[in-house]
Amino acid sequence: MCSTPPPAARRWDGSPVHVPARRSLRVAPDAVSRLLRCGQSDRCRDCGNRIEWYQRGRHSAVRLHPGEVLVSAVPAACRWHVSSGVAHPSHDGTPWCRLPHAVLCPARPVPQAAPELTELRRMLAVNTRRLIDAGAFTPPPAEPACNPAPAASGCRPARPTVQILYVRYLAARPVEEIQCVAQTRRRHRCTSPVLTSSTRGGQWSLMPVAAHAGQLAPAAETMAVYSLATLPYAEQLRWRSQRCPQHSAIPTAADLAVAEWKPFDPLLHSDHIHTRMPTLRRRGGTAGRPRWGVRV
Repeated sequence: MCSTPPPAARRWDGSPVHVPARRSLRVAPDAVSRLLRCGQSDRCRDCGNRIEWYQRGRHSAVRLHPGEVLVSAVPAACRWHVSSGVAHPSHDGTPWCRLPHAVLCPARPVPQAAPELTELRRMLAVNTRRLIDAGAFTPPPAEPACNPAPAASGCRPARPTVQILYVRYLAARPVEEIQCVAQTRRRHRCTSPVLTSSTRGGQWSLMPVAAHAGQLAPAAETMAVYSLATLPYAEQLRWRSQRCPQHSAIPTAADLAVAEWKPFDPLLHSDHIHTRMPTLRRRGGTAGRPRWGVRV
């Protein structure tokens, strides 16, 4: 009779103590996605708890809780399952299911549709407090509200709208803080930004708020967009793949994280529409820095 091997040891925050040696994988340069179809481990930037990124068909990636939960403890609208590395928002008939991290994140308001997950949410909140006390996690600062009054000074968009190859995307962080998603030789995420001092940046400009087919006309007529239309085609591809210049020249290097671009929707992302240009001060010797538009 074969004995059951003991579970892998984990630290107090849930991360594995020892990661066994893995065989290096080479991803085809002409693949649709250079990210391997498996759960990409990460940490929530709002609460610091562990999450896993999964692709969901033709849509963008979704953040799932790393552990499985009994179906009886999860509402039907929150049940997910993973098949062949792709996440599907439904139940596959097994007693276990996955659920999105958004319904458990202690940094978000308590969802009204999932009272059964109160205990698991409380455990994640306790773990967040432990990470903060240990100095392993720092909560993000509250986003300053931008005052649209003419007399007020301009603000820096925390999630700017970037236009790449004539398609608008909503960034997850300011332009100069967008980080490369490639994997280094030590199997860590590259710490270099996409916008470096040796490369050209885009230009802020006011553009019309284009509504999608079948949508009502937005309230704002124009919005501030960080446009990359003046950059070469290869440079815009590098931005869309969210890679630094060094890893852009190495197509065989796999991605360790999912690109944080989200297709911009004027109705879903109406809170991130800024009708005024950023009024950041330009630094001396800003070769390669983004050219901030004039104040309007």
